[in-house]
Amino acid sequence: MTASQAEGTPDETVRLQVALARAGVASRRRATELITAGRVRVNGDLVRDAAHPVRPGRDVVSLDGEPVGAEPPRYYALHKPPGVLTTAADDRGRPTVVDLLPPDAGRCVPVGRLDRNSEGLVLLTNDGPLVDRVLHPRNAVPRTYLVEVEGRPSDQDLQRLFDGVPLADGAIGRAKPKRSKRRGTTAAPGRVATSWLTVTLYRGHKREVRQLCAAIGHPLVRLIRVRFGPILLRDLPPGEIRALTAHEIRLLRRAASDEPPAPERLPTNPAPGPG
Repeated sequence: MTASQAEGTPDETVRLQVALARAGVASRRRATELITAGRVRVNGDLVRDAAHPVRPGRDVVSLDGEPVGAEPPRYYALHKPPGVLTTAADDRGRPTVVDLLPPDAGRCVPVGRLDRNSEGLVLLTNDGPLVDRVLHPRNAVPRTYLVEVEGRPSDQDLQRLFDGVPLADGAIGRAKPKRSKRRGTTAAPGRVATSWLTVTLYRGHKREVRQLCAAIGHPLVRLIRVRFGPILLRDLPPGEIRALTAHEIRLLRRAASDEPPAPERLPTNPAPGPG
């Protein structure tokens, strides 16, 4: 991390996890994990304390032996296909969302998670502090999903989702559901009829949508994230990625701040293939 890459004055000190996040290495939470795992050095010395003070522009920070330098901020929207992991790397060599980034994307990481078998919108950025704010429960940044489920949930089932149901981790999962105009499959020999819902979450738990659907007796068949905060999937094809516009970046930052978000229309449902 050199003087030309630094933020602030030469005498400023910041926590090591903050320095890594500013450099686009990872979110603060992930940076803490990297530090405690013994993968980060400051001026050649191994440091395992995430709060260790560093001086941007004067101290040399390295990850796995490679110097860490600040990169220009980058922001992307990806249509994740099924079978791709929402992670920066996989020790089993399976494809990840990072593999779909353009060659000059730098150290971008996914914002949150999307199950391997799920599909749809994933945001990627090297703006670590923004990742932390977007994911912080306090900001309740909404995520909207187009969900295909077995059967046809009743009004009482949808009310249960709105009121909240217990999740495996002991938390209460809640969603804002509504029926989708997309038609499900009709009953056929050996096949259960399905229907589609639009489900919006404001605080994410692991596999929450799947758990919610199972709790009301309508197991999930297919899940497509169509919106993350103010960013819409729209007609981005599966496997394709695009840079966010300056306007979208401003909206995303506003959604992850204490400012009241600008009113947004719900997204138009995409036209995925047969479920």
